[in-house]
Amino acid sequence: MPRHLPSTRALLVFDAVARCHGVGKAAEELCLTHSAVSQQLRLLELQLGVRLVQRGARGTLLTEAGRRYHAQVAGDLLRLENHTLEAMAQRPDGERLLVGAVPMLAERWLLPRLPGFLAEQPACSVHLQVFPTHVYMDEPHFDVALQYDDASWPGAAVRPLRAERVVVVCASGSRWRAAVAQGDFRDVPLLQLSSRLGAWQAWFAQAGIARPPANAMVGHRFDLFSMVLEAVRADLGIGLMPRYGVARELASAELCLAHPFEGDGPRGYSLFVAPHRAGDATVQAFGAWLDAQVAEESQGILPPGGR
Repeated sequence: MPRHLPSTRALLVFDAVARCHGVGKAAEELCLTHSAVSQQLRLLELQLGVRLVQRGARGTLLTEAGRRYHAQVAGDLLRLENHTLEAMAQRPDGERLLVGAVPMLAERWLLPRLPGFLAEQPACSVHLQVFPTHVYMDEPHFDVALQYDDASWPGAAVRPLRAERVVVVCASGSRWRAAVAQGDFRDVPLLQLSSRLGAWQAWFAQAGIARPPANAMVGHRFDLFSMVLEAVRADLGIGLMPRYGVARELASAELCLAHPFEGDGPRGYSLFVAPHRAGDATVQAFGAWLDAQVAEESQGILPPGGR
């Protein structure tokens, strides 16, 4: 069955005309003649059976159908270009591993340790991308992923990787440090992560805090742990953070433990392996290396150069 796909040349010409608001400027941008651009537009309109542009005293303008079509194909052209650049960037003599991960885990736990894996696998090129936590994807495009245990990836092989421990942190000179150290949270601003609005209540219960705030869900709210971290630095309040996410700041004394209790996080992390990479030697090596990193962390061994 034939596909109703215009030529990329015609689409690029149409995109240029739409962006430049005219045939002449589009021809200059594409290094084509005015007639060549006009011909590609006519061929595209003939294939679609609709008028995309209208010419008048004010120049070349998109019709309503042309505006709708351009809004759709402009993103497709950008994605096609990105896919092409991605293919060009692959090493012909090596292996690519596309890893999706929770942002905080990627930045604060995986990346500082990653040089060790690349030293073991010098032919491997790692592409690290964010795996959105609350966005459902039928078929994630990753080869492997480090995500929360309850993440959805139909068909992927899943196994637990590590637990999460959470701590309460504050700026070293925080005005609320003394009260929190004594277990008094009644007048202390709690910094909230939007996706974990019940996390403080759970921590108070685990820690057996006798003087919690009246409402543990009130406070400044942020979408990312990195934002909570910056808010702690600015002394906007105290933050409830994964231990691995603030290990660097605690070691440097930039931040401090506001309270000594270390609790269990609401979810652990698992390793997800895409069906098309099941049994792959590089993926297996990556999984074994991750297990070794978790084991070393449990023994208090830090990554090279880590704090």
